[in-house]
Amino acid sequence: MTRRWLAPAVIATLLLAGLAAACPFCSPSGETLAGEVNQADFIVYGTLSNAQQDTSDPTAFNKGTTDLSIDLVIKDHELLKGKKAITLPKYLPADAKLKHLVFVKVYNGQFDAYRGVGVPADSKLPEYMKGAMAARGKEPVARLGYFFDYLESPELDISSDAYGEFGYADYKEVRAFAEARKKDRAKAAQVLGWLKDPNTRPNRYGLYGLMLGDCGRPEDAKALRALLDDPKRSYTSGLDGVIAGYVLLDPKAGWDFLLGVVGDAKRDFSERYAGLRTVRFFRESRPDVVDKGKVLAAMTTLLAQPDLADLPVEDLRKWGVWEMTPTVLGLAAKESHNTIPIVNRAVLKFALAAAAADPKNAAAAEFVSQARAKDPKKVEFLESLLKDELRVPPKN
Repeated sequence: MTRRWLAPAVIATLLLAGLAAACPFCSPSGETLAGEVNQADFIVYGTLSNAQQDTSDPTAFNKGTTDLSIDLVIKDHELLKGKKAITLPKYLPADAKLKHLVFVKVYNGQFDAYRGVGVPADSKLPEYMKGAMAARGKEPVARLGYFFDYLESPELDISSDAYGEFGYADYKEVRAFAEARKKDRAKAAQVLGWLKDPNTRPNRYGLYGLMLGDCGRPEDAKALRALLDDPKRSYTSGLDGVIAGYVLLDPKAGWDFLLGVVGDAKRDFSERYAGLRTVRFFRESRPDVVDKGKVLAAMTTLLAQPDLADLPVEDLRKWGVWEMTPTVLGLAAKESHNTIPIVNRAVLKFALAAAAADPKNAAAAEFVSQARAKDPKKVEFLESLLKDELRVPPKN
């Protein structure tokens, strides 16, 4: 077991950092350990002892002092030179069974131990951390290669951190890493094994499915399809990445399966939304695999479903697919859709963007005109939200 302690401000920072995932089907949380190296002035690993609490202010958070005997310096600092131990200005009662990885900021010569990770004495975390810091300076394929070997580490702190490195990596980097391993069947088999393992955390399915799609062979498509059809498997997350991997390995069969997911209104919202995310991926990241016509056909299917129609409308607007204007504006005339405020709003935003981007789009201009006559404040508000999108480049 591990134990963590963080300052409240740092907790808020890490929560916000978790929202910036780059991998399309990953859900990391918090800053990675290697990523936080730049924020820390120094990082040390050792044993906490002699915790003294300052009781003068009972409301203070961890007020007091604690000694730290240094076993290993992960990131050095001039104030550590010649020191085997330091005193941290924080009350940190220690578990004798644990050692701690401590991140410290220095202010006017004073230490602020803002993050700590408590681990068993035989933990591989310090060793992993050293390697992670070195890997950060390498090119993407080598960097991710280091973290790949720790994705299923038995130590939660290590495996979660390695997953975070993939989660925050750009998809182009993940793809380059996976494709570089195409000739290594052992790597593809390892990823497939993780997907088949019932003990694998569900939030990993998306990454592993995507990686297998990029490093596997066509015959691996059958294995992915078997996992998708397995009634005993619940995809609380990661369905999108597994379907994406299936499409990458077998574009025809995989896309037909995807259409079956997005076209089945009886499926749970989360499954159809996962399908939308997969369609979005092939439009934005892999247009070389699925052509635009197939993507728009899938989006048309999704537009017909009132409970999520606003989402594909937003995507079509961001993509600037103005040829879909008749279909999108037509939603406003459907009783199943026009009673849902969020759908109406998305359609109007699409019309505003389409009219601004293409002066010849008479349908969009007329739609905006009618909306303005009915509710000018609503139109003005949406125009303010879209002010950057509605800037039309000056004519030459």
